[in-house]
Amino acid sequence: MRLLRPFAALRPAPGRAAEVAAPPYDVVNRAEAADRAAGRPWSFLHVSRAEIDLPADTDPYAPAVYDQAAAAFARMRAEGVLREDDRPAYYVYRLISPFGTQTGIVAAASVAAYETGDIRKHEHTRPGKEDDRVRHMEALDAQTGPVMLAHRPDAAVADAIAAVAAAMPEVDITADDGVRHMLWPVVEADGIARFEAAIGGLGRLYIADGHHRSAAAARVAAARRSPDPAEAAGQACNWFLAVVFAADEMCILDYNRVVRDLNGLDAAAFLARLADGFEVVEADASVRPGKSGEFGMYMDGGWRRLTARPERIPADDPVKRLDVSLLGDLLIEPVLGISDPRNDPRIDFVGGARGLEGLESRVDSGEMAVAFSLYPTPMADLMAVADAGEVMPPKSTWFEPKLADGLVIHLID
Repeated sequence: MRLLRPFAALRPAPGRAAEVAAPPYDVVNRAEAADRAAGRPWSFLHVSRAEIDLPADTDPYAPAVYDQAAAAFARMRAEGVLREDDRPAYYVYRLISPFGTQTGIVAAASVAAYETGDIRKHEHTRPGKEDDRVRHMEALDAQTGPVMLAHRPDAAVADAIAAVAAAMPEVDITADDGVRHMLWPVVEADGIARFEAAIGGLGRLYIADGHHRSAAAARVAAARRSPDPAEAAGQACNWFLAVVFAADEMCILDYNRVVRDLNGLDAAAFLARLADGFEVVEADASVRPGKSGEFGMYMDGGWRRLTARPERIPADDPVKRLDVSLLGDLLIEPVLGISDPRNDPRIDFVGGARGLEGLESRVDSGEMAVAFSLYPTPMADLMAVADAGEVMPPKSTWFEPKLADGLVIHLID
């Protein structure tokens, strides 16, 4: 089954990319989006977080928000800020950040491959967030936030990318978060043929980030696709916007936990309960785990190092052996009484980009009682879970850097 294909993207007009590029809709809240879009009339946040241009008490899922997004999107097209390419292309996309450099391919990914599992997922989705993405796609007739996909390292793909990226990029901007975004269109027939041949050898792809966007794209495709299989194969709605990277170039940061209370236990009783699953040692400084099975814990102004007891690690289970699972199964559920971390308001999640200071501040303020630092989930473990047809616990991975919204847009019919 074909996994990817080129497409004619809607993109910022020459010289306009810096005005348009914006962080993904789901990594900024309303206040942050409004602040970053202030004085920037063409920021894509006016499309992806359209509530910033409506009264402050507007429900972000109200119909007026999607109408506002569609109006902002139409205005950007009418004013020539966004222009559609005149022929299908692949696009080489490079991100340079403090987390490293990664270079991938922007393409349209097959909804059919997603539905059959040739594009593999590892997370459950939330109906509300999925519904939101469906409404946004339907309002714009476009997919504006790319799904981040991973593939196993492949020499042919790497060589095809390197040949393109040796030239000057068509787009080269540095966003307000310091991340550099570079883009090279691949439009010539021989270049596209080389990418087609390389991609054909990949076998399967893995969703790294963007489960709600891919699930929403599949729902939109199901509603729009033609009953004629031959016609449906060519419809843009049966493909979704994606950027594909080699797994060994991708950066997963720790995704840490903070908990509001100790489940009715005092500190001594809480610490005593940990001995069943962990060796606990006091630490002189903050604890950033250096390997799987190791955790940091911050409470009462001090850090401790927790090491999962080897006999408690189910080595043959790709989900249960994950650090996020060990912490949940050995501590957060049995000791702190949180069995549904996806919905329990007593627990919150802190991306590793905020540093260990972000954990300390939540506890020191009195908002939270205890914080846990985790070792980042390895890409190999993510792919093992996906290959087993299983799903990871919520908030298992935090990818950096983030892809920009607005640089490449996929129009659907």
